Amino acid sequence: MSLTPQESEYLEKKIGRKPNHVETQIVAAEWSEHCSYKSSKKHLKILPRQGKRVISGPGYDSGVLDVGDGYVVTVHIESHNHPSAVEPYGGAATGVGGVIRDILSAGTRPIAILDGLRFGDIEKDMHARWLFKNAVRGIADYGNCLGIPTIGGEIEFDKCFTNYALVDVASVGFGKKERLIQNRADKGDFVVLLGGSTGRDGVGGSQFASDKLESENRSAVQIPDPFIEKLVIEAILDARNQNCIKAMKDLGGGGLSCAISETADALSVGIDLDLSLVHKREQNMSPTELMISESQERMLVITSHEKLETLKKICEKFHVPCSVIGRITDDKMMEVRSEKNIIAKLPSDVVANAPLLDRPSSVPKYLKNISSVEKPKTPKNLSQTILKMLSNPNIASKHWVYTQYDHEVGIRTVVKPGNDASVLRLDNGKFLSVKIDGNSKHCYVNPRQGVIGCFDEACRNVICTGATPIGMVDHLQFGNPEDPQIFWTFKESVEGITEYAKYFEIPCVGGKVSLYNETDNGPIKPTPLIGILGLIESKPLIPKKAEKNDLVVMVGLTKDELGGSEYYEYIHDIIGGKCPTVDMSSSKANQAAVLEVIPQDLVKSVHDCSKGGVGVAISETCIKNEIGCNVLLNKIPSENLRHDELLFSESHSRFLLIVDPSKIKKVKSILEKRGVQNEIIGKFSGRNITFKDKTKLVASVRVDKAQEKWLNSLGSLVGHG
Repeated sequence: MSLTPQESEYLEKKIGRKPNHVETQIVAAEWSEHCSYKSSKKHLKILPRQGKRVISGPGYDSGVLDVGDGYVVTVHIESHNHPSAVEPYGGAATGVGGVIRDILSAGTRPIAILDGLRFGDIEKDMHARWLFKNAVRGIADYGNCLGIPTIGGEIEFDKCFTNYALVDVASVGFGKKERLIQNRADKGDFVVLLGGSTGRDGVGGSQFASDKLESENRSAVQIPDPFIEKLVIEAILDARNQNCIKAMKDLGGGGLSCAISETADALSVGIDLDLSLVHKREQNMSPTELMISESQERMLVITSHEKLETLKKICEKFHVPCSVIGRITDDKMMEVRSEKNIIAKLPSDVVANAPLLDRPSSVPKYLKNISSVEKPKTPKNLSQTILKMLSNPNIASKHWVYTQYDHEVGIRTVVKPGNDASVLRLDNGKFLSVKIDGNSKHCYVNPRQGVIGCFDEACRNVICTGATPIGMVDHLQFGNPEDPQIFWTFKESVEGITEYAKYFEIPCVGGKVSLYNETDNGPIKPTPLIGILGLIESKPLIPKKAEKNDLVVMVGLTKDELGGSEYYEYIHDIIGGKCPTVDMSSSKANQAAVLEVIPQDLVKSVHDCSKGGVGVAISETCIKNEIGCNVLLNKIPSENLRHDELLFSESHSRFLLIVDPSKIKKVKSILEKRGVQNEIIGKFSGRNITFKDKTKLVASVRVDKAQEKWLNSLGSLVGHG
């Protein structure tokens, strides 16, 4: 691990001397991009963090939102990209473990996991297939062992992820407001390390994650153990109930170096630490290894003199190893000893706060070349095109993935994976809807509008269940921030998220920045991910089956904006064009209209129209309901478009409502009153999905044929087992 010459100079100036080797390693871990956010912190300040439900926002291990009646939900998102690219099973599994401990840090029980995955072209790339299969297995095994349901996620395949993987894991927690950990400490309190023992796995993991992936550094990949994590969860929650925890932090990136310095800095105290007391997995570990090891399933707990014995007994009861490794002091220093030997002594605020960088940015040259492209010719056989789109791994059913996850354990899941968003039952009679969304193709073509679109789509997805968005988390993943063109795409994304969040009054309660996501093939496309939490006060919309003569109402406008669409890239191999943009005022009106219709029991189901456009959204609805539909393309509210554009444009802010004919009058009157663009575009019947322009047949696909393509294409690529 190393510091730049400027950082070394800054550190010497701050502490008034040359640091020793251990001190340099401690600071290098904390000042790595992964832990310090030194490139991004200045720009993240613009995100709106306040809201009527926000109890704590970014800067903590997890964001906390008040859901009423004395209850809170917590949320956090993390990534494990570099480790998963080297060792997908362990990398993905430890990603799950880490984010769950972030939820635990607030004093809440983790109740759900979501995952966002990115790999290379699995149709042509065997290595991408291997990474995909093993990352999914890692997430499934870890989550299933813990008994925490994996309730949703999203997956994207793209050549830019060749020889790489993005593994994002979000987790949601639930608990009583009065039981939240207050995070305070007094002189003389004990510092306790509990959970897994410290080994050499994950040594230097944060530095490894803060650089381009060039070598397969397996020592930097942590080893997962879900069984100890399960015990840690129960021990922590028992200790919380018995008031044994004054403050708590997960040991994640940077290991003890970061946990100690950040805890001391946040609580304005000092910590005196004795490394000889740390319970270890391996012999003869050096002080440096002990300080920067990122061994998993470990928590740092501050407890009082009175409660120490109770905490030890709880750990004994759950067979969780624990060691008292230090005391709280009042000098704001982190002092690291091995018995009597002082190994490092540094001001905690210096260690915890890296000097921030003001990186240059410039508009990427590639944008000029792809902003306008020649329109492709409309395919002669649009029926075949629809079938091909349905078997595109980015659109095809993710059934192969989520059936490996236990998504029902914990009996809270009322709307399961495979729908627009998943819904959890809360103990106060309300429901929580959750979704994460990303679209690297859109974000590559237009970073600002691309991320605004991801935000809008995630909101639409929770709205489809009848939920009002109450908070968001983001995960911003880019290449090397030292490249001004890449850094420009990062800044555009942050500004786009801020613009949407402010307009819709959805506070950002947490997030993660992951930079240096690149290999010898080059950087990934900009890949910001947006997670939305929505609250349902009464009852969720649980989709009912569409039947003969039920109507399809389209809300929203379809425009000529196919840049970054699956149709352009998958069918025509075109990268570029005009990216879909969000008209905020009409999006707000459309969302409000749908949220008015749902609680009145006027719709059977609502489906968001996004990836693959209307052609795919209608086909998916027919496949799930096992019934055909006759759609009139000329009825779709649109700018003057060709048939293929009407079918596959990925314009935002659009919903498909499935309505019983007896309720259509009421639905239409609400939509008209709200002034939103809407039209009845189709009617369910028969065994075919047909698209007509007035009387002229444009495309027709048998439901069973579509179903076969959509359901089986992913499983057939990776093997069904």
